[in-house]
Amino acid sequence: MRTVRSGVRDWAIAVCVAATLLVTGLSKQHQATDLDPVGYTLLAAGGLALAAGRRAPVPVLAVTGLCAVGYQAAGFDVPAVAYLFAVYAAMRAGHRAVTVAASVTMLAALALAALASGLHDTGAALAQARGALELAWLIAAGAAGEALRQAERRAEEAERTREETARRRADEERLHIARELHDSLTHQISVIKVQAEVAVHVARKRGEQVPESLLAIREAGREAARELRATLEALRDDGENPAHGLDHVPELVRRARTTGLDATLTIEGHRDDVPAAVDRTAYRIVQESLTNIARHASATTAAVRIDYRPGALVVRVDDDGKATPGTAPVPGVGLLGMRERVTALGGHLRAEPRGEGGFTVHAELPVDRTP
Repeated sequence: MRTVRSGVRDWAIAVCVAATLLVTGLSKQHQATDLDPVGYTLLAAGGLALAAGRRAPVPVLAVTGLCAVGYQAAGFDVPAVAYLFAVYAAMRAGHRAVTVAASVTMLAALALAALASGLHDTGAALAQARGALELAWLIAAGAAGEALRQAERRAEEAERTREETARRRADEERLHIARELHDSLTHQISVIKVQAEVAVHVARKRGEQVPESLLAIREAGREAARELRATLEALRDDGENPAHGLDHVPELVRRARTTGLDATLTIEGHRDDVPAAVDRTAYRIVQESLTNIARHASATTAAVRIDYRPGALVVRVDDDGKATPGTAPVPGVGLLGMRERVTALGGHLRAEPRGEGGFTVHAELPVDRTP
């Protein structure tokens, strides 16, 4: 709509300028000649050419200048108003050197055109040229175009600065939230971990068999503490402790087995260099899928499959839980987070019940166009 409005405005200006030039040409008293039709045509053409001034300022500058020289040579002593508009548009577009050179050329060409129209006095021809292209108006048109260009550039720079400031503030706020979460959650998880460690120690000291669930709680507490530290360190960009990735997937599967889940891991294809973002996302998909299986699926088996394909990494996690075909999954925070991560990388995620029962999470992540 903005482009349409600009086009309509340009055409309105062009028609008004063309009409003004024609009216001025008709009102001027001059000796009728065979060149009158050519002169009127050039008057109209010079004005109408301004309609393309926004898209092609330099060609319009040339066309309006030639038209002005043409109708002056045909005997029409009409100011080069269209050329002044073209100077403004060219300066606004940043073509300063071309505009100055064209204007100097125009002053000389208009004097020659005046001589060609029948004036034999060089002084009178120069005076007519200065009248057709008044220097004060010429300078004013160029200065106005340059001033508007500078103002637009400053506005764009200010807008860019505002956006950068907003992003920086958002990053600072996220880091602040991460620190607050780290401080609060680390304390609570540390309590759980210490209590689990004590319970395991006491059970072993008494010679009792340690329940698998207690060992799983202890291991989950340790892993949660490590995850919180790694997340905060990643936000701080210290680069000392890399985030978890595909190399840590076997550990996820091993921990899932400690909860009583028969979890398997299959890796196929030749592993090439995988972008860091894809590496982290694949780990999170497996982690979140196994967590959902343990919490909600009532499953006994889980199969994790990592497939390295040309240009893509495919991650699939299947279980034999209670999900049945036709039942839509509830889009919890975990599934939404997985979908957002995959979509941000330009990949595809499918999370739905399997035809034979259970649930499947299938993600395909591109590895050749991910930043």
